[in-house]
Amino acid sequence: MSIADFSGRVRPDACPGALQVHEAADGPLARVRLPGGAISSGRLRELAACASGLGSGVIELTSRANVQVRGLRSPAAFAERIAAAGLLPSAAHERVRNIVASPLGGRGPAGPLPTQPLVEALDRELCALPRLAGLPGRFLFAVDDGTGDMPGLRADVTYVGGRLLLAGVDAGLAVPTDEAVGRMIAAAEAFLDERESSAGERAAWRIGELVDGPGRIAARLGSGGSGRAAPALPATPAPRADLPAMPAPRAALPAAPAPRAGRVGQRDGRVALEAVVPLGRLSAGQARAVAEVAATSGETPVRFTPWRTVVLLDLPPAAADRAARALAAAGLVTDPASPWVGVSACTGRPGCAKALADVQEDARRWVATLEAAPERPVHWAGCERRCGLPRGPVVQMVATGDGYQERQQ
Repeated sequence: MSIADFSGRVRPDACPGALQVHEAADGPLARVRLPGGAISSGRLRELAACASGLGSGVIELTSRANVQVRGLRSPAAFAERIAAAGLLPSAAHERVRNIVASPLGGRGPAGPLPTQPLVEALDRELCALPRLAGLPGRFLFAVDDGTGDMPGLRADVTYVGGRLLLAGVDAGLAVPTDEAVGRMIAAAEAFLDERESSAGERAAWRIGELVDGPGRIAARLGSGGSGRAAPALPATPAPRADLPAMPAPRAALPAAPAPRAGRVGQRDGRVALEAVVPLGRLSAGQARAVAEVAATSGETPVRFTPWRTVVLLDLPPAAADRAARALAAAGLVTDPASPWVGVSACTGRPGCAKALADVQEDARRWVATLEAAPERPVHWAGCERRCGLPRGPVVQMVATGDGYQERQQ
């Protein structure tokens, strides 16, 4: 069993949503799911208005490319406005709409697969099945455009290169693109089947928490499990000319990509601009600035990423220069050499009652002493839970109540 502490769980996971808020030390906290990290400029403006008018004015980016608003004075009013903005399509499923995707969405030099149609179809199918509202709020889907930036996140179900990975494991499931959504949904149903079939595993939140979870889910999918009509899948993939090949089954997968910022050339000659949000916290004013840049650039798509950055897509080169200046003026970072690149932190004091330090302020003071980005990502944590810890090699600065202890991951 890869995660040993779930056997003692006595209740379902308490991941917050827009309706089920978390009572943090600084007030109710609501989390809004953004499948694929996608949000329009209009919806981002409304989110900023909710943060400033109903909350503390802070919008936090999560490691699943979702957003959360802190210090809500009226959670009910917040939920009503979020629903009216189209950000709450299913009250029953709102906490399980956890879908990450390659931020470039098929536009980059190495990733040819358009991910957004798959993300949107997956979200629709997920919300259409009442049973899947029972998925744990930690269950995660990922769609990779061929860049290879998703497998390192170790999502429960990842579609990449014509294959389905389960808990980060290539279990030998080849899936053509037109069957990807159905197979990802079937994998989620198979997880519920496997969890319910064992009394000792009914508290599991992730496929990786089941004993041989990837193998058991793959066996169900290979035989058309979960009651879905599906052909048996081959143990090895058929060659695909349009998608990059994946490693052999159970091969080691890459770590999550290093943090980044700046311009990326798209295959169509336009530009994607990625900006670091310092410590993953947007003020309402910064969120409005991002929305304004997107709107004035021709309603360019906005994507939040699991690395707590924001990406503006489909920018003409001249517009990318203007966008970079506007985002920098708002306090975001588009310089890949900036000391802010690779630095993250949990909420810390005073927002979290468990934190032993004000890690946000301590991290800001530390960054102010740097002249360039740290060689390895650095995460500041207020306690041993180390919330928000990125995947891959990370230097951890963990508050102890008597300073910080440095650790290597």
